Amino acid sequence: MAAPLDVCIRGAGMVGRTLALLLARDRLRVGLVNGAPAATPQRDNRAYALNAAARDLLLRLRAWPDEQHATPVAAMDIRGDDGGRVRFSAGDEGVEALAWIVDVEPLLARLYEAVRFQPQVELLPAPQPAALTVVCEGRASATREEFGVHFEVASYPQRAIAARLDCEKPHGGVAHQWFESGNVLALLPLGGPQGNSVALVWSVQEPRADELLGMTPDDFAARLSTCSGHELGRMTLTSERTAWPLQRAQADRWCGPGWVLAGDAAHNVHPLAGQGLNLGLADAEKLAQVLHEREYWRSLGDAKLLRRYERARKMDVLAMAWTTDGLQQLFAQPTEPWALLRNWGMRGFDHSGPVKRWVVRQAMGRAGNLLRTGRT
Repeated sequence: MAAPLDVCIRGAGMVGRTLALLLARDRLRVGLVNGAPAATPQRDNRAYALNAAARDLLLRLRAWPDEQHATPVAAMDIRGDDGGRVRFSAGDEGVEALAWIVDVEPLLARLYEAVRFQPQVELLPAPQPAALTVVCEGRASATREEFGVHFEVASYPQRAIAARLDCEKPHGGVAHQWFESGNVLALLPLGGPQGNSVALVWSVQEPRADELLGMTPDDFAARLSTCSGHELGRMTLTSERTAWPLQRAQADRWCGPGWVLAGDAAHNVHPLAGQGLNLGLADAEKLAQVLHEREYWRSLGDAKLLRRYERARKMDVLAMAWTTDGLQQLFAQPTEPWALLRNWGMRGFDHSGPVKRWVVRQAMGRAGNLLRTGRT
């Protein structure tokens, strides 16, 4: 008869697989529900912007994808709707990259392979009893309700459109973003520093989403090229377009006796800062740390122990949610005074020195390092 599980993780996405690998290093017996990939998976054309902290974690787990699937971001160029502009550079920060744009499928495949060869992790078709149940099922989690959790959702009148495109000009490792009339357009570099492919994330108002999704591929690419000021020249759509509704959400409780939430099952933020998966991976790392450092007499499902994790992560997540929500609301205001204010603010921030450096280090997951070293 198999030994009972220490931890059962419901949800085998990026956060669930990462957590399983972390807990296995502590010799815990981990069950990972729905660990096997679908027999005929649909191609995922999304890409994630992963910060240095997330990369460090995945490298330690030997789950970082190959070079061709993880493009370093050498610079970011963010533009407002009335002349405002903010630029970040890896060279100015003295770092290898500001972030890495990572293909979803190769990263999932590396995590799956790492899990498959980890003897402490068992792939399960259905949940099994365990001392601790971790819910990593994503924003649509059904298990939250089983534990009486209220998931407060504030929907944005927007959808995000994702696609892949080839461009006439090489991207040079620069991530571009435009704020315009409540819409946020991001072009993320793919295919290495000298590549000419990009991942699109276009957060648009609902009526405009229907219009863009109904266009022919050529018309869509032409519209995108125009909206991006022809920054990368002529564009060619190379994938299907996918879209999903945007929301800000927060669980009222992240844990209870014998259970805990992590990743999108606990929180959702607007994608304009590209921090969603970074937050989820930080959840996994902190939860594993809290369980590792527990007193010898505490069980894995001890509610007081799990609240340490919730307290450690909740404020960081709330801060990011408030920041992204504030930016989205600010750029959604159509009247002239707001346009002048936000673009004036962007220009001032671009020359703010230590404040700008602190913000970029925060996004990189390196704010703590900056404080410890005393750099300004």
